[in-house]
Amino acid sequence: MTIGNLREAQIDLYAIRENVASLKASAEVENFMAVVKANGYGHGAVESARAALEGGANWLGVVDGIEAIQLRKAGIQAPILTWLHSPSDDFAIQAEFNVDVGVSSIDELERAAIAKVGFVQIKVDTGLSRNGVAEQDWDLVFARAAELRSAGGPEIRAIFSHLANAGVEADSEQLIAFERAVATASAQGIEPEYLHLASTAATIGFPAARLNMVRVGLGCFGLSPFAGVGSAELGLIPAMTLRSQIVSVRKVVAGTGVSYGHRYRTSSETQLALVPLGYADGIPRCASNRASVWIDGKRFKVSGTIAMDQFVIDIGQHPVAAGDEVVMFGDPKTGYPSADDWAEASDSINYEIVARLGSRVSRTFTESRS
Repeated sequence: MTIGNLREAQIDLYAIRENVASLKASAEVENFMAVVKANGYGHGAVESARAALEGGANWLGVVDGIEAIQLRKAGIQAPILTWLHSPSDDFAIQAEFNVDVGVSSIDELERAAIAKVGFVQIKVDTGLSRNGVAEQDWDLVFARAAELRSAGGPEIRAIFSHLANAGVEADSEQLIAFERAVATASAQGIEPEYLHLASTAATIGFPAARLNMVRVGLGCFGLSPFAGVGSAELGLIPAMTLRSQIVSVRKVVAGTGVSYGHRYRTSSETQLALVPLGYADGIPRCASNRASVWIDGKRFKVSGTIAMDQFVIDIGQHPVAAGDEVVMFGDPKTGYPSADDWAEASDSINYEIVARLGSRVSRTFTESRS
């Protein structure tokens, strides 16, 4: 029995390697952390991590211990950092797998010491107001970190923070705050090996924030962090192409209501093609009647409401048949709609378009050049 592949995200590993190599070279940094959290922004964490390392990354970043241990169990030995933890997380597991623990409070620091974590990286809040040690606690946390280290506790491998990308002035203020944090640590005798602040946007556009390590996620996958600036303008190659196929075509008369709520009605006699992707697969429902797909060399707009498992395309009299390929998004150089196009159609960002793909979407891995 054959089961057709109705939902496929094709991941170009060559693109990931090239993007990492290009970003690292242009940033002129020795240390490059590829962030492969959230299943590699939807691209497959293990495969993306390997490609990034082959492209020149020498660190990997993920959110939590579960993601880190997945990489370790796949045989990846590169240094890994985690930075978001539950109050009940057992850091001993991360210690066992030789994972750096990013700590954002004195409680996490103490728990890392109890768990005999080898290396911690202290995250400081410089203005994003999420996790990270608040400035009023820097003296306390760095002093305690120095005490623990002297008593055989964790080495302080790095100090890091995250920019809000709220504009040049705000980012510059955060850099100044970060420098205060580093000075506070130095006063306690802490001189970490690494300092990192820049994600993709700052790696490209804010050289002063590159320090001696950059931490790049979105750019590894060939997507732009800047509104109105495409991947090609940055020399990046989108790594994901989301494909499906038409499962049926039917002829209808003018005035036919389409999908839930009849938010679309045909204006003339036409054909309706059914595509088996929906919001359960991560296709944003709010892109109904707005986003476009590629079929047989031409773009067609989604017609009516995107449902849980499917949506409809009014293809007019264009000659198509069940089984024909549908491309949701990919590299716009090929003529495909881009993840940015879908983001604009759903009032979102390209990060969300690729990261939200559901478990029914299979990932296949290719090499556009060999």
